[in-house]
Amino acid sequence: MSDLQIKMKEAVAQAAVDQIEDGMILGLGSGSTAALMIKALGNKIREGSLKDVVGVTTSFQGEVLASELGIPLSNLSAVSKIDLAIDGADEVDPDFQLIKGGGACHVQEKLVASLADQFIVVVDSTKLVDKLNLDFLLPVEVLPGAWAQVQATLKELGAYSQLRMAINKAGPIVTDQGNLVLDLKFAEGIKEPENLEMQINNIPGVLENGLFVNLADEVLVGDVVNDVAGVNRLKKN
Repeated sequence: MSDLQIKMKEAVAQAAVDQIEDGMILGLGSGSTAALMIKALGNKIREGSLKDVVGVTTSFQGEVLASELGIPLSNLSAVSKIDLAIDGADEVDPDFQLIKGGGACHVQEKLVASLADQFIVVVDSTKLVDKLNLDFLLPVEVLPGAWAQVQATLKELGAYSQLRMAINKAGPIVTDQGNLVLDLKFAEGIKEPENLEMQINNIPGVLENGLFVNLADEVLVGDVVNDVAGVNRLKKN
């Protein structure tokens, strides 16, 4: 990751944390940009400029980081709503539809985002696309015993898919829920995200897919102009 990209991520992470208010229940996302956001939140709590906030994390990795930084945590079963969720994305299209799940955390991420009154997406400018799935694969979490059956059904829908394999260990990636991930590619990208999200989730053996449809309220985009990192705020019309 280049220094400029790190600066962009830091800028949007800080801009998101600046919207947090005392007493909020927060959804704390996963991934590199979200990790920077969690660190910025921890700094504010330690300095005393934010008080009485509680975080609900979207991954075990985020839970460990937040705990190390002294951020008070709860879980989905203990809260009735989330005031503000902040998370990254792998792709964002012009209609604010997202692909998430590069870190295989999209099930918990979608649960948190759907419970939030406001969902802010933090990305650098490389994540903005005209059409989803032309470059980034769409992840689908499946039950371990069903992956081959699901793969065959996805092929009938026109999707090439492959089981996501681990890098530093033998065998496939295993999610926090103990499931496997199929990564999908449609030759012409995704034309109708809302219909496809429901269609995939109706396949027996599928737990959830990485299409986040009609969930994002605001997208904070990190950019660099003349070697200075800034933030563009995009809101739905």
